[in-house]
Amino acid sequence: MITKQIGFDFNADRCVQCHACEVACKSLHEIEFGVTWRRVTDFWEGEYPHVANRTLSISCLHCGDPACEMVCPTGAIFKRVDDGIVTVDQDKCIGCRSCFLACPFGVPQFGMNGRMQKCDFCVDRLVEGKEPACVAACPADALHFGTMDELSRKKTEKASHKLLSPFLTSGR
Repeated sequence: MITKQIGFDFNADRCVQCHACEVACKSLHEIEFGVTWRRVTDFWEGEYPHVANRTLSISCLHCGDPACEMVCPTGAIFKRVDDGIVTVDQDKCIGCRSCFLACPFGVPQFGMNGRMQKCDFCVDRLVEGKEPACVAACPADALHFGTMDELSRKKTEKASHKLLSPFLTSGR
């Protein structure tokens, strides 16, 4: 049983589409050209004339029940019990790409060595008490991390403050 699940929170309304999160990830991990562990994607929603451009910054979601882990024939992919980070043992990976087919988010990436790689939540930085590189690099404060309980509590507090703010500032 996972003792505490950590995750990312992305606020699309704050994102300025600078791609600093992508660059920080690629730079820190020395990721080769064509491979992306975190990607910023723009998409359009709505119908003309009411169309909006939205942005999504996504990496591995470190799923509660990862499909990639379930289909890996060698056990190279596993979810850490202490924090829920889904990791890849490069020495065990045979590059069969079953994980890619199983992942609904298209997260698994394959470089020149043919083995699966993906966001590792900057686990080395976490051990040092630092934020993941993508979070630390975001100039617009659009990307956060924490335990799922912390992230949920912050979202709830923010939503209730937003609902109550007209009453709090009206002098009633």
